[in-house]
Amino acid sequence: MRRKKKNDELHMSESWLLPYADLLTLLLALFIVLFSMSELDAKKYEELSRVFNSEFSGGEGILEESNSTIEMPQDVEEDEEETEKPEEEEKLSNSEQELKKLEMLQQRINKYINENNLSEKLGTNLNGEGLLITIINDVTFDSGSAVVRGEGREIASAISTFLYTDPPHQIIVSGHTDDRPIRTSEFSSNWDLSVMRAVNFMRLILENEKLDPKTFSAKGFGEHKPMLPNTNDQNRAKNRRVEVLILPNYDIAGEL
Repeated sequence: MRRKKKNDELHMSESWLLPYADLLTLLLALFIVLFSMSELDAKKYEELSRVFNSEFSGGEGILEESNSTIEMPQDVEEDEEETEKPEEEEKLSNSEQELKKLEMLQQRINKYINENNLSEKLGTNLNGEGLLITIINDVTFDSGSAVVRGEGREIASAISTFLYTDPPHQIIVSGHTDDRPIRTSEFSSNWDLSVMRAVNFMRLILENEKLDPKTFSAKGFGEHKPMLPNTNDQNRAKNRRVEVLILPNYDIAGEL
């Protein structure tokens, strides 16, 4: 009887192994399912396999090992990249729209030039900086003078009508000269002459009350940005000019 009682106690003490084994089997199946649903790469797969092997061979334990070695997938970074892409696409779309607006404005100005036979006096160029309108100096200023004469005043008034846009653009009016030096009581250098020509021409443009003076600025480049080499009178005549640059409404340094 004593021996039988001892065997029964031994049998009862080992009966907990069956539900424990079932529990371990369920946990293993759960981790396998979770792992199959994850997006871990091959390196993380090896780490997880090593954790399982360590656990079932008497290692430190799956929770401690996983906390120390396994990194969660970087879903946050992927989300950030996905949110950045639409912003880049939106910026590109805005750039394309702005470029199209400037192209349409250039077509309107070119139409005015052709209808009034001003192709030898006015020109347009759409480049990386924006839409550039070039006015030959000989039709706007007398030699050595910064006073805009009659024909130049008409051109300034006509150009001003094209510069009114919604939303407004930043406008830069710049003056240029040829390489012949100048020293008078009014202008000590071509720098002074080019600046005053730009300022005076800009003032005539701003007589259009629809334009906002805060969007305008004037520059003078003297003889230092010629269109053509100053080797003959024809080239020098083209280098003496006033330019009106319409800047696009986007950040050029960031692309557009």
